[in-house]
Amino acid sequence: MPQVLLVYDVGSTYTKVSAFNRDETNLTFIGRSQAPTTVENIETGLINACHNLARDLQWTEVISSHTLATSSAAGGLRMVAMGYMPRVTAKAAKEVAMSAGARVLEIISHETPIDFRLEVLQEIKPDIILLAGGTDGGDQDSLLENAEVIVNSKTHSVVIIAGNTEAQPKVDEILKIGGIRAIRVPNVMPTIHELKVKPAREAIHQEFIRQITRAKGLGRLLEIVSNGRVIPTPGAVLMGAELLALGTHEKEGYGDILVIDIGGATTDVHSVLPDLANLSKEETGLVVSNEKQLSYRTVEGNLGLRVSAAGIVETVGASGVLAKVGLEGEDLTKEIQVYAQYLEKNPEHISIHEKEINFDKALAISAIEIAIKRHAGYFAQSFDPVLGIVPGTPVGRDLRKVQRVIAVGGIFAHSTKEEALEILHKSFANRGISLLPEKPEFVVDHNYQLYTIGAMAEEYPNEALSLAENNILY
Repeated sequence: MPQVLLVYDVGSTYTKVSAFNRDETNLTFIGRSQAPTTVENIETGLINACHNLARDLQWTEVISSHTLATSSAAGGLRMVAMGYMPRVTAKAAKEVAMSAGARVLEIISHETPIDFRLEVLQEIKPDIILLAGGTDGGDQDSLLENAEVIVNSKTHSVVIIAGNTEAQPKVDEILKIGGIRAIRVPNVMPTIHELKVKPAREAIHQEFIRQITRAKGLGRLLEIVSNGRVIPTPGAVLMGAELLALGTHEKEGYGDILVIDIGGATTDVHSVLPDLANLSKEETGLVVSNEKQLSYRTVEGNLGLRVSAAGIVETVGASGVLAKVGLEGEDLTKEIQVYAQYLEKNPEHISIHEKEINFDKALAISAIEIAIKRHAGYFAQSFDPVLGIVPGTPVGRDLRKVQRVIAVGGIFAHSTKEEALEILHKSFANRGISLLPEKPEFVVDHNYQLYTIGAMAEEYPNEALSLAENNILY
């Protein structure tokens, strides 16, 4: 029986497993299967997915020589960000959380009353508190004050200290005396021109590993994996996109990449623009007023094709959704509203009738169009004398030169190439004032490979990049 490399993904709805042959220099895709995620015991879903894979490949069993895993089953880590200035803290926290796959539930600044800060921590009960604030050599008072607030809240959260490095030893001491577990990382915003996301992202990944063991059965997943890591699925997708864009020491990357990942609950958009890593501080400008970081991810939490289907209809309007596929009429308007509500209550539903398939297509086009326009920058329409902006000035994330757009998600995996391309072309058709790709080349990840590429990127970067070339970018 072949010995293979397995990559699991434990999702909120399905547990997926992909199998690869690996020799000394190559990874070859063998097959993929899935089974419903078993919330009561995650291990049952793992076993069933593997059993289905063996059945599909006509093997008696699957023997793994190396196993990796990602997961979004726990719904993502709940994070509260605390810092000094509202816009700066929000910016830094958003970049760290989005790149790591966590959810920022509240932003607390120095201007927030202390009583309210306590109330937020006590009510939300976050898994992680990202304690930012102050550039290196700048403000220290906010970090020290927030450390006292955290201790007084009696929280059980872990605190990632990611602010002014000069204040970090004092903050660490306050938290230790208060019985709070803390992790120190380099300042996420060491200067007003720079974001340093990766150390904090790695700390969140490590915390994710520690905390998912609380979910029944996920502790077993940690025993199965060969490297002792389980990466949050959105983080793995971004890591895969970074590998494709940047390449490795031995293999050149593909440059600018945009990834659209549409699922049942959210629509995620990732972009990696390698040239931005070479900008001078003057060219970068103030971090708080631009989107010029190398990697960037946005999440639309109310735009998904199942759990959040009603959110799409509410955002676009029922008639607006229908118009995406050339449908109209009062009866159809009512039908798609009822259908979206049904999907929220029955996220496992698989559409087989032509009308439902068209509804799904219309929902997907609507969600993607909104998500990419919120991710991308735009041409300013008015004067802003403070920022020196005049009408026609590009503001935000400029994606105009991006050529490759990779589409990920169930609706793409289960559509024909023609159907998938139709969804993408219609999603990008109405550019408006958005800084969207001008001549995009659409690529569909039919086999859910991008998250596996990200999971393998650290251990097998060259093989993973070659695998992506042969299975995604071909």
